[in-house]
Amino acid sequence: MTAILYPLAANAEQALLRPLGRAGRMSDARRRAGVDVVFTTDAVGPAFATRTAALDAYAGRVDDERTGSTPDPEERFCRLIEQVAEGTPRARSVEPTFVDGQRWPTPPRPPQTVWRLSISYWRIATAERPLEAPQARQARKSKQELTPETLQAIARTPLRPVKPQQPLDIGLFEIRPPEAPHIVMPDE
Repeated sequence: MTAILYPLAANAEQALLRPLGRAGRMSDARRRAGVDVVFTTDAVGPAFATRTAALDAYAGRVDDERTGSTPDPEERFCRLIEQVAEGTPRARSVEPTFVDGQRWPTPPRPPQTVWRLSISYWRIATAERPLEAPQARQARKSKQELTPETLQAIARTPLRPVKPQQPLDIGLFEIRPPEAPHIVMPDE
């Protein structure tokens, strides 16, 4: 099985154009960099109005269903993502209208979207740090206004628990044998 060899760099642009090295595992990336690394995914490069234009610009870097071409298995660290274009007004909530037998008003037209290249790479931990995302539940319960950048950072980070998970209880009719306390057995 061939693993994806992710680039090692200080930022996404460097990872795409001139990485410091390539590594499939965190331990390999840490060894090559000599410092701690963090796995991250960032959008890089210009925005394209259509997927076709983005596929033409990044030919060979992403899967192209038009031609059937795919990058080598080790090179699959790039993909195209669709994002809402900058400057697009935010959607606002609407109230039911109950006019002419219709409950809701006509929906607004969908926001304009663009296509960007998303790259996954090992970022050197001492390099510039993107916005650190708060824990999602605490951010939602707090009374402060969340900026779009904070929401994007929360969406990009894996779920983090509010508190450490407690050890699991064993049932009423289960025991741990003294010779193997790591095993839970049913007791009849």
